[in-house]
Amino acid sequence: MDSYTKTEEEPQQKNRVQSKVIDQKTIYTILFTISFAHLLNDMMQSVIPAVYPIIKEKFNFSFTQIGIITLTFQFASSVLQPFIGFYTDKHPKPFSLSIGMSFTLTGLIVLSVASDFYAFLLAVTLVGIGSSVFHPESSKVAQLASGGRKGLAQSIFQVGGNFGSAMGPLLAALIVIPFGQPAIIWFTLAALLAILILFRVGRWYQAHLHIKLTAHGRIQAEKANTLPRKKVIGSLIILLFLIFSKYFYMASMTSYFTFFLIEKFNVSVQHSQLYLFTFLAAVAAGTIAGGPLGDRFGRKYIIWFSILGAAPFALFMPHVGLWATIVLAVFVGLILSSAFSAILVYATDLVPGKVGMIAGLFFGFAFGIAGIASAFFGWLADKTSIEFVFNICAYLPLIGIITAFLPNIETRRKKEI
Repeated sequence: MDSYTKTEEEPQQKNRVQSKVIDQKTIYTILFTISFAHLLNDMMQSVIPAVYPIIKEKFNFSFTQIGIITLTFQFASSVLQPFIGFYTDKHPKPFSLSIGMSFTLTGLIVLSVASDFYAFLLAVTLVGIGSSVFHPESSKVAQLASGGRKGLAQSIFQVGGNFGSAMGPLLAALIVIPFGQPAIIWFTLAALLAILILFRVGRWYQAHLHIKLTAHGRIQAEKANTLPRKKVIGSLIILLFLIFSKYFYMASMTSYFTFFLIEKFNVSVQHSQLYLFTFLAAVAAGTIAGGPLGDRFGRKYIIWFSILGAAPFALFMPHVGLWATIVLAVFVGLILSSAFSAILVYATDLVPGKVGMIAGLFFGFAFGIAGIASAFFGWLADKTSIEFVFNICAYLPLIGIITAFLPNIETRRKKEI
């Protein structure tokens, strides 16, 4: 009897020991690998807005058509994400990461040979589907490898995407602008590399998933939440409003900052891409700090500072000279970018055990809002001017004041402990 009991308990003890190791140890190799995959993914995506000046001139597209292309891309990127996240929370699919990247590969091939408006819509739809598969599952991988340091893990994952977004305009300036639209085909090499990397990550995910699933005590502890349901829903709505303010503003920068600089300061297309790279590099740098600072000081305060703190710089930017504009854009990028990691981890803490669904919802909402914003700003720019658009957008970070209504969930947990 004693021998039987010992035999039965040994696997459970082993699982508890393995679970404890997984929970307490931050697996940096996986975090940096998935971050590099995020870099490749977002670098390829950022080629789309980076080539807008080229295709606008080559095919005589209006700002409204540019906005619709962005809306289509963001729509494809956003709508599927919550559903994919919800499904994979219940039925994890580790190798969906490499499968999703295959859609991106196909989209880039179509983008390199597209010759009319509808072909561009097809190309960006394929790239968007690849993105919608990538983000929910990769966010779950990041949290699985976090060792409990969720903010740090999300920042490492997120900063890869930010650096990738920054590299897109730079590579477009060096490769696509000098050699034309067909040069986009070279970015398929990055897609092939990402597929191989994500296949290896998928194997790690598959091998370690059962350890997390057998950590019954850990999962039950994570699911405990003393906030009333209405408070949780209200907090999620506030976070979505903050995402709205952040990504509506970011859409004006990523899609139209180059046009703003060209129109107001008469800079060349190539120089405008380099200035956009400067802004996006600042966004990447700011992302690094957001997660760890949220772990240390509380995510609510980082969210508050990140969005509302960018307001003074955004308000001044449309009214200064070229170099002051670039400097202010850098400050906006540094401050505003620290919000997303804190917002996403805060949201997953509100709804524990649903990382894929929450990540899909927030990534999807962010992409969808950015697409709507790009289409709206394209229409508004056609009706008025790019400078008018930037004057209006400058007030968006002021929405950050509503962060005051979020509960201090870290403080509540410390008191409960």
